[in-house]
Amino acid sequence: MSSRPAPLIPPRVRAALARVPFLVSIVRFVRRGPLARDRNLLITLAVLALLIGVLAGQVSTEWFSPSLLILVTLVGGLQLRLRSLVVLLVAVGAALGYVAVTLGAGSVGVGLMVTIGFTTVLAVLMARTRGKLGVQGLRGDAMLLELRDRLKRQGELPSLPKDWGAKVVLKQAGGSSFGGDFLVSMRDGDSVEIALVDVSGKGVDAGTRALLLSGTFGGLLGSVDDFLPACNAYLHRQRGDEGFVTAVHLRLDLATGDYTITSAGHPPVVKFDAGTGSWQVAAAKGVVLGVVPDLHCEPDSGTLRKGDALLLFTDGLIEQPGRDIDAGLDRLLGEAERLLPSGFRDGARALVNAMASGHNDDCALVLIWRP
Repeated sequence: MSSRPAPLIPPRVRAALARVPFLVSIVRFVRRGPLARDRNLLITLAVLALLIGVLAGQVSTEWFSPSLLILVTLVGGLQLRLRSLVVLLVAVGAALGYVAVTLGAGSVGVGLMVTIGFTTVLAVLMARTRGKLGVQGLRGDAMLLELRDRLKRQGELPSLPKDWGAKVVLKQAGGSSFGGDFLVSMRDGDSVEIALVDVSGKGVDAGTRALLLSGTFGGLLGSVDDFLPACNAYLHRQRGDEGFVTAVHLRLDLATGDYTITSAGHPPVVKFDAGTGSWQVAAAKGVVLGVVPDLHCEPDSGTLRKGDALLLFTDGLIEQPGRDIDAGLDRLLGEAERLLPSGFRDGARALVNAMASGHNDDCALVLIWRP
């Protein structure tokens, strides 16, 4: 048997309230239509604005200061649609006019009028932006936060066996939550695939494209044999010139340590050879994604043995204005030697901080090693 939840209002009380004149009609009006929330908030704020004006003019401007209308306007800009906001601004203007007529023009100072005017412009801009997005209230900000969290979760590496180690470091330009560097990865049994992608631009400007491409590339990863050619075909079909995209793809067998690297215009992967104690540059090559209809990559393969490591990174670590990219790569390999005393896990963050100091760009690093 299923039990229904108890009603919020007892039946007898509900029947008594239904006999109150116009109460049922008012409740139906309040709850009617998809824009009921916007309409109800408009009515509340408009009544509040008029009430502030009347109380300021008739009671006291100390207790009911006309400056409270600034808060009413700001709340309207954050929550109301543009049409409703215009109605609210008319009510605010009427309240200010009533105060000026009742107490004299000097009661509404120039500073207050300038502040309310600035708040009005800001409220209209916020309402127009939300209107273009088709969202109400602060839902647009909540959507961005959700997308950011999804991108962060997608950038996490899958769990690896105990005899493997991995570290991911993402550092966006200007401390932003969004950037043009992102990571997608997946694991199927002993097979792990990782793709590190760099979208042209930096910070929030590149973050919108990164959010879009992360979903597409994440769906292609593990679903196709030729990952980078499939990404290239997708980007080549897109219309418009939205900048370039580089990527590097790693396929790793956790059981044997065998790996294959393919690159599309991306900085080279470097490998640490525990036998020689040196870093070696991988030979994988390929053109930037989306430029040619058919992408042909020159892969590089090898085997990770005990103590070996692979380092994937974006150009934000090695590119700086006025400096050759080869010099940046040489500096990276030199700084990578500092990973050995502190260990790979602790040294990854230190390496990014050392290479990214002095310039503002998106940086990403993926380090996988076999202890």
